[in-house]
Parts: sequence; structure tokens; C-alpha cells
Amino acid sequence: MELDSVLTLVLVLSCSCLPLFPSQNTVKTGESITASHKLVSAGGSFALGFFTPVNSTFIYLGIWYNTIPGQTVVWVANRESPIPQNSTAVFTIGDDGNLVIFYEKNKLIWSSNVTGELLTSNSTVGALLDTGNLVLRHGESNKLWQSFQHPTDTLIPGMRLSFNKISGLRTVINSWKSNQDPQPGNFSFGIDSTEGRTRFYIWKHNGIYYRFDDSSKGYMRGIASYFSVTDNENVLLTLAPLKLRVVLNPIGYLQVMVWNRNGSNKWNVEFQAPQVKCELYAQCGPFGSCGIRTGGLCRCVTGFEPKFSKDWINGKWNEGCVRKRALGCDSRDRFLKHENMKLPDHAISLGNMSIKECETQCIRNCSCSAYTCSKNACFIWLGDLLDLADDSISRISLHVRVHGSELITNGLTGNSTQRHKILIAEIVSATFALLLLISIFALIFKRKRLKGPDRIDGNSAPVSSVLSGSLVGKDDMKLVQYSMQNIRDATNNFHEDNKLGEGGFGPVFKGFLAELGDVAIKRLSRRSSQGLEEFMNELKLIANLQHKNLVSLLGCCVEGEEKILIYEYMPNCSLDKFLFDSSLKVTLNWVTRFGIIEGIAQGMLYLHKYSRLKVIHRDLKVSNILLDREMIPKISDFGMARIFGTDQTQASTKRVVGTYGYMSPEYVVYGQFSEKSDVFSFGVLLLEILTGERNSDFFMTEISESLLGWAWKKWKEGRMLELIDPSIRETCDRNKATRSILVALLCVQEIPIDRPTMSDIVVMLSNETMPIPEPKQPAFRNSGQSQQLDDFSINEMTFSLPVPR
Repeated sequence: MELDSVLTLVLVLSCSCLPLFPSQNTVKTGESITASHKLVSAGGSFALGFFTPVNSTFIYLGIWYNTIPGQTVVWVANRESPIPQNSTAVFTIGDDGNLVIFYEKNKLIWSSNVTGELLTSNSTVGALLDTGNLVLRHGESNKLWQSFQHPTDTLIPGMRLSFNKISGLRTVINSWKSNQDPQPGNFSFGIDSTEGRTRFYIWKHNGIYYRFDDSSKGYMRGIASYFSVTDNENVLLTLAPLKLRVVLNPIGYLQVMVWNRNGSNKWNVEFQAPQVKCELYAQCGPFGSCGIRTGGLCRCVTGFEPKFSKDWINGKWNEGCVRKRALGCDSRDRFLKHENMKLPDHAISLGNMSIKECETQCIRNCSCSAYTCSKNACFIWLGDLLDLADDSISRISLHVRVHGSELITNGLTGNSTQRHKILIAEIVSATFALLLLISIFALIFKRKRLKGPDRIDGNSAPVSSVLSGSLVGKDDMKLVQYSMQNIRDATNNFHEDNKLGEGGFGPVFKGFLAELGDVAIKRLSRRSSQGLEEFMNELKLIANLQHKNLVSLLGCCVEGEEKILIYEYMPNCSLDKFLFDSSLKVTLNWVTRFGIIEGIAQGMLYLHKYSRLKVIHRDLKVSNILLDREMIPKISDFGMARIFGTDQTQASTKRVVGTYGYMSPEYVVYGQFSEKSDVFSFGVLLLEILTGERNSDFFMTEISESLLGWAWKKWKEGRMLELIDPSIRETCDRNKATRSILVALLCVQEIPIDRPTMSDIVVMLSNETMPIPEPKQPAFRNSGQSQQLDDFSINEMTFSLPVPR
């Protein structure tokens, strides 16, 4: 009996050392899954366990089909934290009640990471459902967490993607890094509804890679037929109840796959996008159309020509096309009809109206580039036309706006009467321009005879002797006008080595003039949207504005068709050169950045309140902030600025100009601009300086639809300092940083009256004891009429008619 007792004791001790195996489809407290075991759903459809991909040296916890041959993985838990292959991995319920993965002596590498009163280790259970959904539940029906809300690279029936229209946050699927590596890859797929309707996208990194367009080849219908979409606060996309899966593979193809179609005993590809290179997003750049039947060759739509001819010949089309002739923004503009086109991205819906009413709405808006009207639904496009393609089966016509002379040149006008009217208008305009030119030269000649030679040296004279007194009066600062030969000598005939950059109005060169030393010379492009009006406007404004935070205009050249401005030279170029370059941003320490912020605020305050002229800039952005040797900021580019009367608070325009992402909603939607529209731009600029991130880089990302949305979210969560650029986060003045973020959020509030003035902003930034009011929600989402704002906050691109910048 003694021997029997000993054997019994040994058996009991041996059993106590074995792992506790869970029931078939659940894991409870004290139970675990290791490399040699798995959970199987109640119906046997899915399995959960650890797996190692082919040719990989890492272990992952995943879910796969249990009854389909091979291991088709549909979900991975620890894709961002792979486990070395020779390690011991355990999946279990943690002490806090969460689903967790441990390896090597209780090292936590993944958790469901939920909190709540119901979450305790004794009350939660992990269960694998027969739908393939891993859930953490309290009791039988209370789901605290589920894998279906956290998809990886695959969608299966019951999973969902979402887009929250209030927060801008979206759930997407993200490709594997490679077929053997489940880590997050370069591509993601999801939905967006910022422009009033649900759309599907594939993104590569932060940029659009492929757009499912509902007007061409049934692409959107091809993918949408597998989903149901609900539209409330969230836009949810859920697979229809079919035995299929949607996979985004590592090279960016989205595939809808069905098992065992027609007895094939394999996964059959029912739908794939993209199918050809021409379908990739904006292959031919602005106003360029990709030809699907011509192997992806690009062409400019009628009335346009390649921006860079040499690049175009060599097959580099991404810069796209520019207008052959600038729009007049008057009755001479016409529309060219293009059949069977994939419609451009970023359409704005104007609701139901006739085609004639739709055309009228477009022609009235100087920024409107095209329109279409199908089944009485009117859509227009503002600025650049992106992602055009030929050879679509769509029956919708796209009407592209061009100068009236293009219709005559191409023989596309509807009748001889219309051609005759346009021709008469051209002749009258040309005659008027000639008479005006003769009058100007006569006036100049007369003044020279009366006053005698008024020359500073052999090649220059005060510009006031040339410019209209209505623009530059006798009390204005005297600018020096240089000859074109002077300018050519100063820039070595505009040599490429002297080129500092190129903006929407033309290139800027470094030059040397004996009287001034190093200078920056802006040569306005002949096809630039900045015509004589903007040129004279900039002359007048800068000649009258004197402030250390505004760039100084030193001279000009007006000769033939050439219009040139000469500025003080800024050796450190523009702020964006430093702010968005990872190797240079380290030079922008906290003290320097805050000094730049204060300098810009002081410059804007001067423009709005203390200068001789009350000025609304209308194009305040990071690339228009120049830096001198001491990194003192100077506001530049006044071509779009407007002068207000001392008692004027607001003005309206049909010609909306500015830069995507910086413009206030009231300006985009209604053309209304004021000091408060400049304040909105300052708020966006302030956030970019503090975070080191471009506002445009946030569009179509999982973080938020805009920098404004991200900042708002962090403020609501009480985690504002996480917004500060990591390179200065540890060394910044936390009080000033917090105040600066709050000021930025006050500036970008949706309603103009809620925004502070520049006077208030300067005081709030400088006085650390002054209380700052609580900000209201910024203009980062759709709200009734303000939906159009989203069409202008996608890319950092200045635009204005007649030529987008």
C-alpha cells in the first residue's frame, strides 16, 4: 500500500505541472494557448493560434480558415511586434482582464488594451466565433473588444471599415510588408466621405494611389457590390454575406476573392484594382489625361500644353499641363466638351439643376475649371483637374473651361455667330490695349520733357515716373526701376545655377546689383496668373509697408512683356526648407521657432492695424515666410493681398485665391475675406511650426483628415504636448507651447467672429498670465455648406484663376 500511495502522489504532482488547456473555442483566466495548440470556432470554420510565415524567422498570433486547405491568414494580432522564432509565446487573459500575448518570461508584446468597470481577470473570456471574429466579452453578450474592429490586410464577412465624419478618424486595412512578412506595408484601403459622398481609396504611404471612381468602368460599382454602407455619424463599410475575402496585397492590388467558384477548389479573383498603370492616381498631373488604350501615354486636354516640354517628351508627366492662354474670367471664357472621360477627383456637388444652370454657376466662379451635369445633378471642379483618363465607358460629358480663342483655334464653337462675337471681342480688346499702351508712352514722354532726365545712373530711374499715380502716389517710397539688361547681367542671364526656387507666379533668382549687393529677383512668368493688376498691387503694397517682419522691395523692371520684382536677399530662403526637412529642422530649436511665431504675428498685426494701408494678405503660408541670416521671419508675396478702408471689416470676391489647407471656410465657400481669414491661415501656419508637420500630409490618413483635426483630438484628450515636434518636445517651454497650441485652435475656429484678432494673438503669446478662452471646434469637417472646404484642403497648392499656382 505504501508503494501505491507513493505512485498516486507522483501522478498528482506530475499532473499539476501540465498547462491548463482551454475549451475548444474560448480562453479563460488561467488558461493559455502556446505554439503547439490552437482555438477552433464552435462550427469549425476558423482557427486561432501561433504561426510562422514561409521563409520567416518570426512568430505571429493569427486567425485562419480551419476547413480550407493551406493556411489562409485573415487577421494578425502582433504584426507590429513579431516574436523571434525560438522564443516561447503565450496567448492568455492578463491580470487586467485583457487578451494578451507574452513571450520570454512574461514580456508583454500585445494587448487588446481596453479599460472599463467590467474588465477584470475573473470576469472576461476570449472567444473565437464562427464568423472568424475574436472577441473579449463579459458574460455571453457584452463584447468589450473584437478583432473585427481592428482588421489587418483582409476583410471577411462581418468586418467593417469606418470613417468618422466628426473626428476624421478612419479604420482601414493595411497590406503586409511582403508575402512572407505580416508587418504593416506601404498600402492601405478605406473609405472617405469628406466631399459629401462615400468613396473608396487605396493610399500609398500618405498619398492617394488609386481612386475608385463611380463614373468610369464600373470600378466603384465593382467593389461596392460586395459591401453595404450605412451613413450616420460614422460611415461603415461591411462585407455582404458571401463566402469571400477582400485582400490588399503587398504591391498595392486590392483583390476580391471567392473560394471554390465553379468547383475550382481554390481562391478565385473576382475583382482586382488597379488593372493597368493608367488607372493609378493622377499619372499625368494637372490637366493631363491618361490613355488606357494607348498604353498609359499622357496627353494634355485641349487648350493646355505640357508644363515642362522636355520632361514630357521623356515620359515624365507628373507635373502635368498648363493653359496655353490664361482665362479672362469674363464672357469670353467658354467650355470644351470631352466625352468618355474618367471624371477628375474632388468634385463639388451643387445639387439638382439643368445643364445650363450648371454652366452658369461655373462661369460665375473664377476658380471653376470644369463642370458636368448628369440626370440634373450638377458637379463642378475648382483649381486643377486631377486624375483624368480617356477611354471610359462613362456616358457623362466633362466640360473644361478655356479661353474663348481656343474654341476658334480648334474649330469647336457651336455656330458662326458665336465665333463672330468672340472674334469681334478679341479685336476690340486688342485695339483698346494698343491705345492704352500708346497713351502710357505718350504720358511718359511728356513727363520726361517737363521734368528733364531723372536718372539715378545710366540704367535706372524712379519707378514713380512710370507707374500710374493712382497706384503709387507722390508720397510713396521711390522704387528704382532697372533695365532688362541690368537684370540679365545680375543673374547671368537667368542661369539655372542662380535659381532659388519657383512659385506659382514664376521663378526666383539670386542676383547681384552694384548698388544693392545680393538681391532676390522674381521674374513673373508670361503665363502666370499674376498679371499687371497683381504686379502693380504688389509694387504699391510693399513700397508702402515698412516693418522688420515684412520683406523689403528694392526695385523693379517693367520692359516689354517682362515684369520683375527685386527684393532683399534672404540667405536662409523660406521657412518650409527648414521645417519639413528632417536634417534641417533640428536647427529650429524652441527659442528659434517661438521667435519666428512672434515675428509673424507682429508682421500680421502691422498689416492689419498699424501700417499706412490696412492689408489682408490672403496667402499666408509657410513657404511665404522668408528667413534672414539671424532667422528673423519676413512675410512675403503680396500679389494676392487686398487693401481695406480703415473702417472696412469684410469684402467678397468671385475670384477665390490662396493655398489649399490654409484658406478659411467662409472664403472658400462664399468668397468672403477679412482679417479673420488671415487669422485662420495664421492658425494653420502656427500648428505647422509647432508640430513640424504639413497640414496637407494628414489628408486620407488614419490619424486625422487634417492637422487641425489631429490638434483638436489631442486637446480634447488633454494630451496637447504630444503635438509638439519630437525634436524640440523635451526642450520646449511647456507653458508657452501649451498657450501657442490653444491660440492656434482659437484661430482655426469655424465661425469667423469666434477667432481672435492679431492684437489679441500677440498679447496671448507674450503675456503668460493672460487667461485664454476655451476653443470651439475647428473647421476640419463637413458642416452643411462648408463641405466645399474639403476640396481645398487636400494638397498644399496655391491656386487662382486664370492659372492654378
